[in-house]
Amino acid sequence: MKIGILSAGGDCPGINAAIRGVGKTAIVRYGMEVVGISNGFSGLVNMDTIPLTEELLSGILTMGGTILGTSRLKPFKPSAGETVADKPQIIRNNYEALGLDALVCIGGNGTQKTANLLAKEGLNIIGIPKTIDNDVWGTDVTFGFDSALCITTDAIDRLHSTANSHKRVMVIEVMGHHAGWIALYSGMAAGGDIILIPELKYDLDVVTNYLLERNHKGKPYSIVVVAEGIKNKKSKESAASYISDKIEKMTGLETRETILGYVQRGGSPSPQDRILATRYGAYATELIHNKQFSTMVSLKNNQITSVPLDEVGGKLRLVEPTDNMIKKGTSLGICFGIK
Repeated sequence: MKIGILSAGGDCPGINAAIRGVGKTAIVRYGMEVVGISNGFSGLVNMDTIPLTEELLSGILTMGGTILGTSRLKPFKPSAGETVADKPQIIRNNYEALGLDALVCIGGNGTQKTANLLAKEGLNIIGIPKTIDNDVWGTDVTFGFDSALCITTDAIDRLHSTANSHKRVMVIEVMGHHAGWIALYSGMAAGGDIILIPELKYDLDVVTNYLLERNHKGKPYSIVVVAEGIKNKKSKESAASYISDKIEKMTGLETRETILGYVQRGGSPSPQDRILATRYGAYATELIHNKQFSTMVSLKNNQITSVPLDEVGGKLRLVEPTDNMIKKGTSLGICFGIK
């Protein structure tokens, strides 16, 4: 068999480990031919490919980013002057011209949605879920999340000493447009006092009263962890800036903001993400060998399995208000901005 691999959407640690997991299993165990598609779905449109040999796949396990490159091209979203069918037709033609028996699509929600649409066009597709946001539906965890969690937790740990030294409120903004997994888990891991996530409708009065109460009890500083996608802020204003400004105006407490930004997506993957991405990649090749197409690799109760792609596309895995982490955090005295 001849299989193609592409990575699409935003970069994150562990993509190369997944590419290696797919490629090495395909070459070593099954004697398959493996082709790398450069720069996401645009590589399929432009026939930009490279052969992936066992030698080329060696040494990439620990590397961040993706050796194949990535892009956010959405082939089912036409550009000016195009019809909806233009790019998908080109992709179908190039898939056949390359002689591919299957295509592995590594990516987040948007990528899995596109993967499902390509499967409906008749291509043999396997999806692998990756994103630091951990919001892909159908799997308990995506690779990339643990690496981002390690980075954000370390950053918040470091801000404790500055906050304590200056007796300030420190507001730290982490990634998460729709899902608050990074904020919730890093806030819990790093001893955040307040955690604000997109899924919970926070009340600024609850937040500020909590901070004033801490101040009155003689607690010299506070750590506020906010996801970038929290509600109520103005569209062009960062979450950290909005919350920081409101806290200082409503409490009079000296407040500073820090936005971690893209540093959360960079660098070498954590050991856990290396292992998870490798497991995902190897299992994707097993699915191809068994001709179980139109599926996405997933982790359920620490077991690698798969789910139908048509159940994944267009959905998000969000933090539920009843999540056990929120319950445990509340019992520890952490404020989530809710009454």
